Amino acid sequence: MERSDMNTFSQLVHTLLGIGTEPRELTFLQVSVRGVIVFVGTLIMVRLGSKRSLAEKTAFDAVFVVIIGSMLARAINGSEAFFPTLGAGFILVLLHRLFGMAAYYSHAFGILVKGKPVVLVQDGKLQRKNMLWEHITQHDLEEDMRLEAETAYLSKIQVARLERSGDISFIKAE
Repeated sequence: MERSDMNTFSQLVHTLLGIGTEPRELTFLQVSVRGVIVFVGTLIMVRLGSKRSLAEKTAFDAVFVVIIGSMLARAINGSEAFFPTLGAGFILVLLHRLFGMAAYYSHAFGILVKGKPVVLVQDGKLQRKNMLWEHITQHDLEEDMRLEAETAYLSKIQVARLERSGDISFIKAE
């Protein structure tokens, strides 16, 4: 490609994306083109990242999704530089993936970034200190017992745990 063709292409990209334009002055077309590029870029990021992050199974995943969404929205609305913001999104996906791999190989690191399960019921007895610490009321627990364990009787629960995902799991007494 010749230098003049390259300059023409660069100018076209700058005009289409509104590079250097104040956010309030971006046109509908410029915001739309930015949105399409960010959408495609985000799809690529998601494919490069882990599938679990979208399920928001842990605070680690939820934080990632919120930050990526907030950051990439700024690239669309023009409040931040377009290409550096898109690039930073790819860096965060890579960081999330690296942290996930580190958590796989190191249980201690996994606890640090993903948390650990907490026992809420042991042998039919409430573990009130853990429930208070995790902000789980007896009513919250009873609701989940009815919906998930299909029982209204605490005595039928051997163990109930608040899992790293925020879900409560139940093992019934035999």
